[in-house]
Amino acid sequence: MEKGRLLVYLSIFTIMGLSNAVIPILPELAGLGSGNHAVELSSLLFSAYFIGALLTMLPFGILAERYGFMRFVTISLVLTFFSGVIMLYTNDIHLLILARLMEGTACGAFFPAAFSYLGSFNKRKQYMGEFNFLLNAGLAAGVALSGLLATMGLKYGIMAFTVISFLTLIAGMGYLYKNGRDKEKLQSPIIAEIRQKIFTTSGFLVDKSYTGIWIIVFVLIGTNGVLLALYPDYSTGMLSKAELGIAIAVSYVSTMISSIWISHTSMESKKMINMGIVIAASGTLATIWLPFVGFALLGSGSGLAMVGLPTLLASMSKNKGITMGLYSTYTYGGLAIMPIFAGALSGFVGLEIIFAIFAILLFLTLFVNYKMRLNKTYIS
Repeated sequence: MEKGRLLVYLSIFTIMGLSNAVIPILPELAGLGSGNHAVELSSLLFSAYFIGALLTMLPFGILAERYGFMRFVTISLVLTFFSGVIMLYTNDIHLLILARLMEGTACGAFFPAAFSYLGSFNKRKQYMGEFNFLLNAGLAAGVALSGLLATMGLKYGIMAFTVISFLTLIAGMGYLYKNGRDKEKLQSPIIAEIRQKIFTTSGFLVDKSYTGIWIIVFVLIGTNGVLLALYPDYSTGMLSKAELGIAIAVSYVSTMISSIWISHTSMESKKMINMGIVIAASGTLATIWLPFVGFALLGSGSGLAMVGLPTLLASMSKNKGITMGLYSTYTYGGLAIMPIFAGALSGFVGLEIIFAIFAILLFLTLFVNYKMRLNKTYIS
């Protein structure tokens, strides 16, 4: 295996693991007592991660193209490690929020660079599948390990992944030392280049060849976020906390399985996306009555689509840093914005109706997919 690809694989597991190690202990970290103020602090601590990612995905994607993808993978490891250190050594809520922002910034540095790097290989579909497998493995490991170790010490899960991030960072620095930058610095002035990249980015935002991809990513990942955010309330009285945790874990595991399976088939990107949308939408609807089946289908469908979408995008554009930066931005945008919209909607309709609405929205993205095929924008 190429050393750069191995570093990307180690990094995604580490970064995702630390990001999710916080989730089981959020109330304790925020110092939750009684009252709305504590709840708001907990919510802010949760959201700070996504805010950091949203604000930095695109600019880091632009800069990664200029200065080298692997350099930004290493920068993301530096930020991840120091965010873990801050969370370990402080209980001050403001510093904890800062650490979560730093974690999100690490993702902003990592994802466009990692997607662009993997997209440059001929076996990009296989590598995207392996990447998505390890992403979900990291998420699952972070939640599980943090929850397990919390009985011994509140921050033991954070400590474990901080140590792992330090070891991965050493590997990243060693890679850069031996291989240098993976792309030579361009001679054009940086301000002029950034201005040109922003102009190019605005073109990708309005280009009809890409609009459908942005819509599908936003709705698909947003729907996953809605289920994760609202299902704990919906399942009260139906599932125990342990059963709820298992149901969510089933989603991660099924995503891992479908991602690794589809990456080793000859299926074209467009078929992966179509199949993923149908399965994920069916799963969203099924969660109303059958939690375990629903989450398994949602995870499986998401895994298929999330291999197909970046593989397709990598084939369509030479400006990989920008397009993958936009892809990651829409990913985190859906995850951050759609649950807020669904939460506001819950004041007017029941959660069953909300889940059904999002299932229908997912099904409707098939029409977006169909229109893109008519425009012949797909490249397998």
